[in-house]
Amino acid sequence: MKILVVTGKLAENAVKKSVTDEADVLVLDIEVAAFVTPALLRRSLPDKKYDLILIPGLASGDFSGLEKELNTPIRLGPKHAVDLDFVLSFADTIAFSKKVPACELLLEKRRSSAFEKIIEIEERSISPLTLKGLKLGGNSRMKVMAEIVDAGHLTRSELTNKIYYYIEQGADIIDLGISLDTAPDKVRAAVETAKSVTGIPLSIDTLDPALINTALDSGIDIVLSLNSENINEVRDNIVQSSAAAVIIPDCVEDLESLFKNIESAKNSGIVNIIADPVLEPAGHGLVESINRYYELRERDWETPLFFGIGNVTELIDADSIGVNAMLSGIAMELGSSILFTPEFSSKAYNSVSELKTASMMMMLARERGSAPKDLGIDLLAIKEKRRREFGLHPENATEARENEKWHLDTAGSFKIEITEDEYSNGKAHPGKIVAKHNDNSIAGETAKEVLDTIIRLGLVSRIDHAGYLGRELMKAELALKFKRSYSQDDKF
Repeated sequence: MKILVVTGKLAENAVKKSVTDEADVLVLDIEVAAFVTPALLRRSLPDKKYDLILIPGLASGDFSGLEKELNTPIRLGPKHAVDLDFVLSFADTIAFSKKVPACELLLEKRRSSAFEKIIEIEERSISPLTLKGLKLGGNSRMKVMAEIVDAGHLTRSELTNKIYYYIEQGADIIDLGISLDTAPDKVRAAVETAKSVTGIPLSIDTLDPALINTALDSGIDIVLSLNSENINEVRDNIVQSSAAAVIIPDCVEDLESLFKNIESAKNSGIVNIIADPVLEPAGHGLVESINRYYELRERDWETPLFFGIGNVTELIDADSIGVNAMLSGIAMELGSSILFTPEFSSKAYNSVSELKTASMMMMLARERGSAPKDLGIDLLAIKEKRRREFGLHPENATEARENEKWHLDTAGSFKIEITEDEYSNGKAHPGKIVAKHNDNSIAGETAKEVLDTIIRLGLVSRIDHAGYLGRELMKAELALKFKRSYSQDDKF
């Protein structure tokens, strides 16, 4: 395919470096390529026939007339020159757009294709255990179990909204964490509430056999956790209800006790067994616990495996996204079936969504036999795969400095806040930016729409105040994006 890439003077070197010999480059007599017009392009075209002309992704003119005249498709390329090599590699297989920049179009198409592939792999996967249509183990996707901590002491509304939130985040299984001081009637109420809210598998997390039996009588699907101390008191109920049981060792360092407890469960007639060698936090035996997982898999590759990632993410002061991604990769290599996490601490917020994405990435990587990169979906939040071009420092630039004084805007001041995401009646209500001005309040999802409204209503009269509002509103928008709290005038 013969392709012509159109650019301006400022981006000439970057474009030629990215394109190499995959296409011809036309440098127009303008500085900024996005300002290209049909007339300018027409005057500058070489006397050569092309199969495709790519104009800058930020160009806004109507090129349909020129396209018809030339009988050649004129489509939007990427917004940034650095993405041209990536875009051109798909030129033979993708129909580029007149309205959507090629970089955005390709990312969305690759993402859609990735999700379609995940569905296809899951449908043909074979697993030893299925609960309510959910495959566990085998070569099926690792499933995310989200724990609701102290579920028995939550009100019906609190529990319902937490379940809605976890489902919205992508949880495959809802785990009801039960503290030891919870009364049986509270356990029963929690299970019944959860069953009324969702049809996905539910688990109960307690060592107390009386509370386990109450949950089983109420229709729980999975029991966490059984060992030699409680298995005899709950085994008959588990067998009768066909529930699944997560088996743990009597002592975390004693792998042999895990095998003995699994054998005891099988001898009791428990069929649906999930093994949990117990993942330990960093500094308290993380490596040793991973070794236990490895040893278990050396001896038993069939039994579905429970991987308690939350034990690590909750006990390390690091952003959860990278920790969850790496541990999910380890879990995949160990043939794990369930990725378990609560979102108990603020730093672990969004872990369910992160693990769901990680589980899909690892499934695609395993299918492809490659590292989990260039899959169409990713967990990149701060870092970037391709860096944009940096500008050059002008020789005669004025050195910037802050004003020593500030002046009160006679139009009034603003108090800026953000609201939390809320979940009610099965629907998500995303948090918003709120700008309070005297008796007025403006609420919006982006800094631009809030600032545009402030200006339209005449609530700001000084240019320095408008600049300040723009900075603060953008910080508030970023706080919403990254699920952080926000305080006006604090550093982000």
